[in-house]
This record gives sequence, C-alpha cells and structure tokens, in this order.
Amino acid sequence: MLDVREIRENREGIESRLRTRDPSIDLGEIVSLDEERRRLIGEVERLKAERNRGSQEVGRRKQAGEEAGDLLSRLAEIADRISTLDGELRGVEARIEERLDLLPNLPHASVPVGGKEANLVLRTVGEKPEPDFPIRHHQEIGEEKGILDFRRAATIAGARFPMYVGAAARLEMALIHFMFFHHVDRGYVPVLPPFLANATSFYVASQLPKFADDVYRIERDDLYLNPTAESLLVNLHRDEILTADELPKRYVAYTPCFRREAGSYGEEERGLIRVHQFNKVEMFKFTAPDASYDALETLIADAESVLQALGLHYRVVLLATEDMAQQSSKTVDLEVYLPGQGRYYEVSSCSNCEAFQARRGNIRYRPAPKEKPEFVHTLNGSGLATSRLMAAILENNQTEDGRVRVPEVLRGAVGAETI
Repeated sequence: MLDVREIRENREGIESRLRTRDPSIDLGEIVSLDEERRRLIGEVERLKAERNRGSQEVGRRKQAGEEAGDLLSRLAEIADRISTLDGELRGVEARIEERLDLLPNLPHASVPVGGKEANLVLRTVGEKPEPDFPIRHHQEIGEEKGILDFRRAATIAGARFPMYVGAAARLEMALIHFMFFHHVDRGYVPVLPPFLANATSFYVASQLPKFADDVYRIERDDLYLNPTAESLLVNLHRDEILTADELPKRYVAYTPCFRREAGSYGEEERGLIRVHQFNKVEMFKFTAPDASYDALETLIADAESVLQALGLHYRVVLLATEDMAQQSSKTVDLEVYLPGQGRYYEVSSCSNCEAFQARRGNIRYRPAPKEKPEFVHTLNGSGLATSRLMAAILENNQTEDGRVRVPEVLRGAVGAETI
C-alpha cells in the first residue's frame, strides 16, 4: 500500500511513475477523497473544541446556580453532528483504503518501462546445452518411465495436478530437502508455517483484494490455501516493532503451493510448466530501508547458488514495470533453459517490495532507542520452485540411450546416479 500523504504531496510524480505500470491509473479520486477526509476531520475537531468549551460553561453555570438548558440543547446537537460526521469520515476513509489497495507499488528507478518485451536479460550463466540427439519433452519421458502420472492425478484431483511416482517422488523430496538446508546453511532461519492463512494475512501479502479470484478459498472457515510462502512469512512480524539490531531477519520455508492459474494453456505449458499444485522453498527478508537493495542482490545470489549446484544453465532477467507483481518495486527472475522446448522458464522470482507490504501489516523497526518507528522493507525470493526444476532436470540431463542423469548433489537421497 502507498502512503496517501506522499500522494497528496507529490501526486504528479507518483502518478507518472505508476502509469509506467498501468497507463490508466488516475489518482484524482484519491486526492479528492483525501481532501474530503481532512475537511471532515477539521469540522469534527472544531465541534469537539466547541463541545469542550460548552461543557466547561455548563459546569460554571451549575456552580453559580444559573440556567444551562439552552447550552445543554446545543451540546446535544453538537454530539449528534459529531456522530454523523464520524460516520461520514469512516466511509470516506474506507473508500480511500479501497482505492489504495488496488494500486501497485512504485517501481524502482532501475526498472525498465514496458511489458514483457521490455524485460532485460542481465546475464546468462553456464553453457546452453546443445545435444547431438533429439531431446524429449519432460512429460513424455516421465510418463514413459512411469515416474510422472498426470492421468491418475487427474482422476484424483482434476487436470493440471501432478503426481510423482518412484524415482520422481524420490527426486522431488531430494530437491526440497537439498534446497531447504542449503539456505539454512547460508544463514536463513528455517520455518515450517501453516499451509492455510486468514484473509488479513493475504491482505498484508497483497494477494487480497486484487487477486481474490486467483487463490483457493475454504469458505466455511474463511481460510485460504497458500499460493506461495511469501504470503505466510510476511506476516511473521505483523503489528510488531523490531529493533535495529534485529535486522536483517532472514527466513526460509518449505510449503506446497496452490494456484488456480485460470486461463487457457498452450502446448508450451503442458506437463509441469503450469500446474495447480507445486512445492517450493521460499526465502524471505525483513531489512532496514537503506539495506534492502544490497539484500536483494544477496537474495538473487542465494537463489542462483541452487541452480549452480544442480548444474543447470540459466539466465537472470530484470522485469519491466508492467510485468512485476503488484507489491514489487523491483523483481529479478531466474529462468532455466528447457532444451525439450528450446525456451527459458522462470524458476525463481526475487523481489524487493520496499515498505508496501510492511505498511499493510504495520511492520516497523526503531532505528535507535527513543526514535520514531519506521516501516521495514520486505523481500522475497523463490529458492526454488520444484516443478519446473523437475522438468529442467529431466530435459537437460537426458542421455542418448534414454536415461536421465541425477544431479550429483541429489544422488545420495535419490539412491541412484541415473533414472
């Protein structure tokens, strides 16, 4: 959420930056509502001051034995008017919050302007695989070997739910274990959070209200299925004031993730590319504002270290303004290459959300004793999502005789060098 005071003081500059994300954004209504809010506050304060003076005068008259009936009538009128204005004020404040809730975060100055076509490849790492034999799609090789069973998964749950069997189940669990403890070893505090969250948690994470149609909701209990552990971890310090020496805080969590992923799907998204359920290891940071962009760079490096350990070729991409999530000020994606399709797919998204989520969740820190608390900055990064990693391993590690090499760091847990 943006600060309405900043919008009031610099509407033109903020509106210009927001329009790089959505050209239709107009802050005029928010500014008008804010003016009405301040007018109502001024009127209420004026009436309260008059009421206080009147109450003192009533007391003086009673002590002097004087009549105060006319003044008491006026005080009753003032009380009714204050009550009416307070109701109007609550309505205006609710309308302001509703409109602020739908605005995206301000993009960082380094973010390129535009849609997906403006995304900037910062670097590529490793050599792109160029085998001299045909590489098969991961779904084909997985189904042939009986380790990916989409047909039975559809019987159990429906289309676009995966099921890992045998060696793939071992490989999936090995990936989760490796990535989780890899980040623990790099200084992240391990967390196994609930897989369900309430509406307030999803609001703080910026899943609600804008993306209500994209998440699974359990209506009877008014709880939501986790779409990413970011939605859970950002709430770890909701309504808290941290001390400066507590920052940065770094957490890593494992969760299954559930997403509706509504819409049509092309041939390039079959198999494990776009599914309703997947596993993910998520990194999350709370930092002081002046340290958050250095923290973003280390977050990216930590995500990259997983791909490097798995021996996968990938590229690092800076997302443009229109391609970022609502809460992000700057996002860098890691995209792994899938030779079975000849294209790159995102396996990690690392974002600095600055104070956007912290303002929603009232997450603050005190820079020094007795100083006024300030909002922290929050950062999140996949470390990583397993479904596309599974696809990448199956496609990149194929051998000419039809086997799949298991990455060396996973062989002990999988119990084999090849599938």
